[in-house]
Amino acid sequence: MTAMHASALATMGLDLLYVLSILALTAIGLGIVFGLLGVMNMAHGEFVMLGAYCVVFIQQRGLPTLMALPLAIVVCATVGWAVERYLIRTLYSRPFDTLLATWGLSIVMRELIKAAFGAGYQNVTLAAAQPLQLGTLAYPLYRLELMACVFLGLLALGIWFGRSQVGARIRAMTGNPVLARAVGVNTTRLASLSFVTGVTLAGLCGVMLAPLVRVEPYMGLDYLLNAFFVLIVGGFGSVAGLLAGTGIIGATQSLTANLLDQTAGYAAVLIVSILFLWIRPNGLIARR
Repeated sequence: MTAMHASALATMGLDLLYVLSILALTAIGLGIVFGLLGVMNMAHGEFVMLGAYCVVFIQQRGLPTLMALPLAIVVCATVGWAVERYLIRTLYSRPFDTLLATWGLSIVMRELIKAAFGAGYQNVTLAAAQPLQLGTLAYPLYRLELMACVFLGLLALGIWFGRSQVGARIRAMTGNPVLARAVGVNTTRLASLSFVTGVTLAGLCGVMLAPLVRVEPYMGLDYLLNAFFVLIVGGFGSVAGLLAGTGIIGATQSLTANLLDQTAGYAAVLIVSILFLWIRPNGLIARR
């Protein structure tokens, strides 16, 4: 194998890892909200959009781009808390009602962003956009940093959820909320914390993706669909299910798009998701 062929294969492998990282990053927030609370948050993509516009807001004022991280945390956590407290809390155990309510919320959020920033595309500049030279391979440094952040974040989340007291209480709440309340678990507070965490992670996802995509009010729709497909295939309520769904959806989309085209990649993902809904509706790794 020549050095050129080895470099091309390495680039394809890194591109696949990048696609998987993006899928995992966009699905993790929805996995928390839908997998643990049973709330189909149709505004998940709009929280991704909100995080991306935090970067636009910061850069338009000439401030350091890193300031978008705390801004997105504050904005998404505040909006998420208000949404859970005044919209979602009365609709738990009513999935269709939460779907309609959050769908309406997504429309409101898009229109507010359009009113504030306009309907056009916004470009985010990235200071550290230079490629990293690895022998004969040159690959964007920011993509490598993003992949490392996703890996470390998933590892930390899995350890925290599996070993912490808060994680144990959340598992008790989702397994048997009545019994959890009977033994003194504040399920209302835990549900609020889970929802706020999920939408805040979606906002942080938007911050990380903003330098790589065109930021516009409708950008969240694709991320919502991809995240939902990942959860359908992998299963709800576990990090292992998230990883399994990410691997299958990411590999299907990437390989089909490379062999045919991007439209065929989307079609293949849709077919795989429909097959899983039919044959294995709980996903590969169902929550225990």
